Amino acid sequence: MSHIPQIDYETASDAIREAHDEEVRVRGRMTNMKRTLLHSPVAHRIYAEWFTLREELRPALDDRSIWLFCHAISKAMDSRIAMGFFRRAFASAGLDFKAITANAEEQLLIDFGRAMVVNSKSVPDVLWDGLKARYDAAILVNLVAFAGIMVATALFNNVVQVDLDADLVHYMDPA
Repeated sequence: MSHIPQIDYETASDAIREAHDEEVRVRGRMTNMKRTLLHSPVAHRIYAEWFTLREELRPALDDRSIWLFCHAISKAMDSRIAMGFFRRAFASAGLDFKAITANAEEQLLIDFGRAMVVNSKSVPDVLWDGLKARYDAAILVNLVAFAGIMVATALFNNVVQVDLDADLVHYMDPA
């Protein structure tokens, strides 16, 4: 059970209801994590910058690559909610997550995501060399910043023990 309750829309302040309504308008859904974050519209806005950085990365990285990268970070952080979120994204795109074989670029991103979580002070040079051969400095900055928000998201869900969204249950590993 979550250590912090989700907002109660009916009793929430105008600022919280406005942020809630804008999130639903822009993204079409409201997750349990977002309902919890909305106790602070500022915190919610900062975490939502994930979407801004995603758009900055879009010219260089397609959705599948981003989802594999984020799933690797989520798995390394042991964040059930985040893993389920990305498994659902794959399923919604008609892809069977368990049947995906990563290509070389995707594997590089998976390995980079894991390495950042395992030891951010010692990401292997071979990973950096591979990334530098593919992406310019702006993409690399955005990729690391994006990963930072992904780590923060997983951390928030884990520490607060945000309740699992009902629509993610189907995407959880039985273990």
